[in-house]
Amino acid sequence: MLNDQVIVVTNAEHFVGPATAAVLTGYGATVVCHGGAPASETVGAKSTEPEALVDQVIAEHGRIDTLICNDAYPAVRAPVDEADPAEMRRALDALVEWPYRLIGRAVPHMKSARAGRIIMVTSAAPLRGLANYSMYATARGAANALVKSLSLELAPFNIQINAIAPNYIENPTYFPPELLANETAMAKMLANIPAKRLGKPDEVAETIAFFASDKCGFITGHVVPIAGGWA
Repeated sequence: MLNDQVIVVTNAEHFVGPATAAVLTGYGATVVCHGGAPASETVGAKSTEPEALVDQVIAEHGRIDTLICNDAYPAVRAPVDEADPAEMRRALDALVEWPYRLIGRAVPHMKSARAGRIIMVTSAAPLRGLANYSMYATARGAANALVKSLSLELAPFNIQINAIAPNYIENPTYFPPELLANETAMAKMLANIPAKRLGKPDEVAETIAFFASDKCGFITGHVVPIAGGWA
């Protein structure tokens, strides 16, 4: 399904990065993992600045067919009257500015090719809101808004951009093993999820694979929640 594609996965050791890299590799893509390669079949990219990352991939592989912004930042709990504005700036930098710069560097190459896929892994949090997590939800909401705007800007160049917005997905970044082992915490979480279970990283990764495929050529500007009915 993804044979011959060069796909970049950012922050590949975190959030849904490991599952995404494994699934995409299984579909035949050459997966370049930023921040470490979680699977032996993938290729690592160590650049920390977004512009340098794009330049490295272009120099080594000649193109980027699909860019997956697997952005992660801690969901810091803070009531609005106790929150540190500096923490908001850090969340916006990690979840909005960093991928914005990355996309800005990659888009000229995609425009030249008259083809490209961009997939942002965001969050379902801003679709409902989270009390006491307004900084995190706001940053994620900005990323979702970015997808809406860029879809209109990039569609004339045959570049599709969509967002996958998960919540309650098993992953050590947001749901570490010690939390999953806490029966009280798990019961409270499951009570909020209509599906009455946590999602699997592979369920997110398979959706990402669809959006990266040529089956998605006429779909752009969508924010797709994967949250078991929570959003």
